[in-house]
Amino acid sequence: MERASLNLEAYLARIGFSGSPSASLATLGDLHRLHTGAIPFENLSPFLGEPVKLDVASLEDKLVARRRGGWCFEQNLFFTHVLRRIGFEVRTLAARVRWNVPPGAVTARSHMLMLVTIDGARYIADVGFGGLVLTTPLRFEPEVEQPTLHEVHRIVTEGDAFVLQARVAGEWHALYAFDLHEQLQADYEVSSWYLATFPQSQFVTGILAARVDDEARHGLRNTRYSIHRRDGSTERRQLASVVEMRAVLEGPLRIPLPEHPELDTRLQKVIDANRPA
Repeated sequence: MERASLNLEAYLARIGFSGSPSASLATLGDLHRLHTGAIPFENLSPFLGEPVKLDVASLEDKLVARRRGGWCFEQNLFFTHVLRRIGFEVRTLAARVRWNVPPGAVTARSHMLMLVTIDGARYIADVGFGGLVLTTPLRFEPEVEQPTLHEVHRIVTEGDAFVLQARVAGEWHALYAFDLHEQLQADYEVSSWYLATFPQSQFVTGILAARVDDEARHGLRNTRYSIHRRDGSTERRQLASVVEMRAVLEGPLRIPLPEHPELDTRLQKVIDANRPA
């Protein structure tokens, strides 16, 4: 992936970064925290049948100029462009998701993450994993528990692969498995296109959105809205109308909703399909 032309100042303003960024661990940590708080995870483009474009100009237009969010390929690809523009050494990787996947199921490499090297030390960065997105980069040190702004995480070895885990409600849960083989733009284009066009893809049939701040994680999965606070408390609410869904998407999730003629109709279909029995 070549170093792309982008408006770094506009991106830094979008996430609220002040000062002069440098290829340091402090800058990586600040960018990681601010990005996940400012730019939400959301799948409205595939949900509405719109193309998901991964070139840097389209990503900058969507995530920065239009202040939208995006899914892992959009977020992490653009974050990679930003990091390389600043001067970081970045290797782009792929992972098989295990979160919310039945035990034993083998998934495709449908997630993107980054390996960032700073002064010889390696760190995992990932600003695009939805409801359990990392809020702090992790040292690439397997078998070591590492605190973040939210959950404690660890990387464990599994044969030739590595598994990222998070401790949620006192128990360890696998988020995804990955290796260190570098992936290229073409690899992400194929995965992204499939997830955005396969008729049974959860990104096509439903709504997935999330944003994290210093106090809580906000998540929407179809009509189930959840707030997971850092003190361990959780608030859940079932949304029952298009008005409520719009209010959550535009409010705590901070997504400027696109002017699409079928948005309300499709939101209503999600509501109808997820009514409590």
